[in-house]
Amino acid sequence: MTSPETGPPPSSGPAASSVPTLLVLDAEPSPRLGKLTGRARVEYVDESTLAERLPSADVLLVWDFTSRAVRAAWPGEGPRPRWVHTASAGVDHLMCPELAASDTVVTNARGIFDQPIAEYVAALVLTMAKDLPRTWELQRERTWRHRESQRVAGTRACVVGSGPIGRAIVASLKALGITTALVGRTPRTGIHGPGDLDRLMARADWVISAAPLTEQTYGMFDARRFGVMQPSARFVNVGRGQLVVEDALVEALSKRWIAGAALDVFEREPLTPDSPLWQVPNLIVSPHMSGDVVGWRDELGTQFVELYERWEAGRSLPNVVDKQRGYVPGH
Repeated sequence: MTSPETGPPPSSGPAASSVPTLLVLDAEPSPRLGKLTGRARVEYVDESTLAERLPSADVLLVWDFTSRAVRAAWPGEGPRPRWVHTASAGVDHLMCPELAASDTVVTNARGIFDQPIAEYVAALVLTMAKDLPRTWELQRERTWRHRESQRVAGTRACVVGSGPIGRAIVASLKALGITTALVGRTPRTGIHGPGDLDRLMARADWVISAAPLTEQTYGMFDARRFGVMQPSARFVNVGRGQLVVEDALVEALSKRWIAGAALDVFEREPLTPDSPLWQVPNLIVSPHMSGDVVGWRDELGTQFVELYERWEAGRSLPNVVDKQRGYVPGH
C-alpha cells in the first residue's frame, strides 16, 4: 500500500489503462513539462475553467501562485486531485477548509527561494544602513552632500520565521557581523518561541518578517509591536503581506516611531498607483520580487518534474504541507 504522501504505482490510478491527468493552473510563461510527455495527460486551465476540470484531475499544479481560484473551485465531496503542488513557498492562497479536511496531499516549492530571499534581505539591510536611497536622490539632484552611514557589524537582528528562508536569512546576516535571534512557532535549540518576540524586538536594530501566514501570525506586526521597537530600528517584510497591519506601519514611519522599513509583500497586490505606501517616508517598496532571480521559473519547473517522478513511482514526497498549520513542519 502507499501512504497519503505517495502516489500510486505507474500501473494504477483512476484508470489503470491511462496515464494520470495533470491539471495546470497556468500563468505566463508556462512551465516546461516536456519531460512528462507520455507520462501525464497535461491540461492547462485558467480561473474560469478550473472548477469544471478539477474533479477529473489526479494532480493539480498551481503554477499561477498569485491566484486564489483554488479556494473557490475546490470540490467538496466526490472526485478531486490526490496531490496539489504550488509553485510557491506560501500556501494560504489555495488552502480552504474543504482542501484542509481532504486526504489530498499538498506540497510547496520549499528550497527554491531560500538563498535569493536571504540575499535580498541582506541587500535591504545594507541599503538602509548606508542610506543608498538618499545617495541616489542627491546624485539625481547633482548635489554633493557628505554624510555618515551606519556600521552593520555589531548590530542586532530579530528574524521571525524559523523555516528554511528564515534560517538562510540568519546565515546571511551573521556573515555581515550581525548578532541574530531566530523566532519560530515553538522554542527549541537555537530558536526562540513567540513568548520571546517582544523582548527580542525591543533590542533589535533590524526586525525581519519571514513567517508563514496562519491564524496565529495574521496581523502580528501591529501598532503595539511597532511601538515595542527602538526609534532607530528598521523593519523588513519578505514573508506574507497580511502579517503586517499596513496602516500601523504607515503611522509608525510617519511619526518616526521607527527609523525605516522595507516591504516586498503587501495585503493586496499589485499596489495601485494611488496607494499611500508609495509616499511613506523611509519606506522601500518592491514588487514581491525578493525570491525571483534569473532562472527561478526553470528551477520551479524542474522541482515539480522531480516531485512528479517520485509520485509516479509511488515514493514518498518531500515538502508535504501540514494543512492544519499551513506550512511544511521543521525537522
